[in-house]
Amino acid sequence: STISKSSLQQLECHFTWNLQKEDVDLEELEETIDDQIEFLIKSNHRNYNLLSYVCHLKNSNEEALRNLQKAEEEIKKIYPDEIARRSLVTWGNYAWIYYYMGRHKEAQTYIRKVKNSCKDLSNNAQWKIELPEIYAEEGWTLLKFGGKYYQRAKNCFENALKSEPNDPEFNAGYAIATYRLDDFHYRSDEDASQCLEPLKRAVELNPNDTFLMALLALKLQDFSRVNEGERYIEEAMQKTPDLPYLLRYAAKFYRRKGEVDKALGVLKKALAVTPKSSFLHHQLGLCYRKKLFDLKRTTRYPPQNQVEELIQFSIFHFKTAIDKKTKFFSAHTDLANMYAEAKRYEEAEETYQKAFQINILSNKDKQEFYLYYGNFQRFHMRSESEAIRYYTEGLKIEEDSYPRKKCRDTLKRLLEQRIQRGLEEATDFGTLGLIHSLCGEKPEAVECYEKALALDPNNEEYLSALCEARLSI
Repeated sequence: STISKSSLQQLECHFTWNLQKEDVDLEELEETIDDQIEFLIKSNHRNYNLLSYVCHLKNSNEEALRNLQKAEEEIKKIYPDEIARRSLVTWGNYAWIYYYMGRHKEAQTYIRKVKNSCKDLSNNAQWKIELPEIYAEEGWTLLKFGGKYYQRAKNCFENALKSEPNDPEFNAGYAIATYRLDDFHYRSDEDASQCLEPLKRAVELNPNDTFLMALLALKLQDFSRVNEGERYIEEAMQKTPDLPYLLRYAAKFYRRKGEVDKALGVLKKALAVTPKSSFLHHQLGLCYRKKLFDLKRTTRYPPQNQVEELIQFSIFHFKTAIDKKTKFFSAHTDLANMYAEAKRYEEAEETYQKAFQINILSNKDKQEFYLYYGNFQRFHMRSESEAIRYYTEGLKIEEDSYPRKKCRDTLKRLLEQRIQRGLEEATDFGTLGLIHSLCGEKPEAVECYEKALALDPNNEEYLSALCEARLSI
């Protein structure tokens, strides 16, 4: 018997959650899940469900089925009284995988299982059943698919919390999603930060979750409440001294506090437990980079061999991070900046280009790229005009962020200096006009566009920009 695709579309599972394969590095995702199964033993049926989907994406459906069996075993062990309710996602995945394997009879069996369970679990005979656990499982999955998905993840946990506002796990998911969104949007001022309260609540409800304690500590550190944050870190380190997920964030806390050697010690300990972690290698690179900058800042003639060594260490770890996680944008830009620092300009150029070709960049990533690449052109390639071009590109992406503000401020300063030195060209006034108009300063924009047109009377672009600016005053 053939199956209609529409009955499969009705199932709530990984195949219907709109997860795009190109948004993740599958190898790296698989490693992450394996580590979590080993170290975060809480909810492994969910990890096995996700692993089955990853195996399917890698074309190993047999392996996918084996992971679903493991998920079922976990559910029987942990939820013996709620097997049907907890198995809906697993059964949905079974149906899809059997369908792709051409084993339609088995697929049909699982579709029926889900349908009958939904009837039993809810009084009305409908397919879709709104269960908080399913929202939560979707939320945890979305968090693993990267920045694009964080808002959707937060919405899922919000839905789960509607019916069970005190559930520790849903609160944890909600807090983590909000933390990641804050981080993703560079929110650090107190009112803009939405995750401090959810994190506090999640820590109260999950007193043994040291990973949450570490996130709360980092957030407190953002608000200069360092001592309060450190108390959480120390308590967490006593509770789970060997948990890699805690160690990586504890190290970040110490590095940002300026205790770089302490951070290095913690990272090396974590690396012994999860040697393949790209996150840890990136953090190690950041530590060596900080040591380098501290050395240069505090010593007038820093010993060349020490400088060389810190650059080498830093490059090694950034490079390892991007070898392990090919779409790791900030590790790419950090590596490119470090090559520039080492005067290895060809490798720097190549790495910047690679960074820009990553296909999952957010607007903020792109702004950051233009800022760094503009700096590279300006300070290393000594090309002011190229730098101006890239800062302008960063400014044109209209989304508020720290890198965009940096592009704007740097541009404004550079252009004003050029004009003071009498080097102005029409494009300088044109760009300055653009800055003013993007900042809502219309009269200043008009003035700049008029000067640009005086120097380049036939420029259509300046003419239409001038008309537009005049109209909006």
